[in-house]
Amino acid sequence: MCFPGAAQVGRLTRQVKHKDGSTSTQTVHVLTSHPPDALSPDDFRKINRDYWKIESDLHTRLDEVLEEDKSRVRCPKAAHILGMFRRLCVSLAIHWIKVTNRTRLTTRSFLEHMRANNARNAWLLLTSKHSNAWLS
Repeated sequence: MCFPGAAQVGRLTRQVKHKDGSTSTQTVHVLTSHPPDALSPDDFRKINRDYWKIESDLHTRLDEVLEEDKSRVRCPKAAHILGMFRRLCVSLAIHWIKVTNRTRLTTRSFLEHMRANNARNAWLLLTSKHSNAWLS
């Protein structure tokens, strides 16, 4: 199979809803290193569903909020570093949203919070000796 660690192959067939209201059937194949006795078909579906939830959440934050797809950076090393900083920003935003315990906060809210008072909050984040100084 050209995948030395593969222990199990699965075929998932799902109904896909399109923006225009129509539906279509999609079949995908999934590989896993889990032995067949350790992973039931329901577990297989759950792992696949969880993967796409994480992927779509991250993509939304990176592309819609941080506009990663609009980036004009062409130097591979610079693009890699910029991508790491974007992912760091998303990680900090997720932490900030959880810790502040406010409803309806988003990654965009985090960026606005960091920009407040001439980016004072961002400076506090960078120079803080205490892990929660920047959360206020």
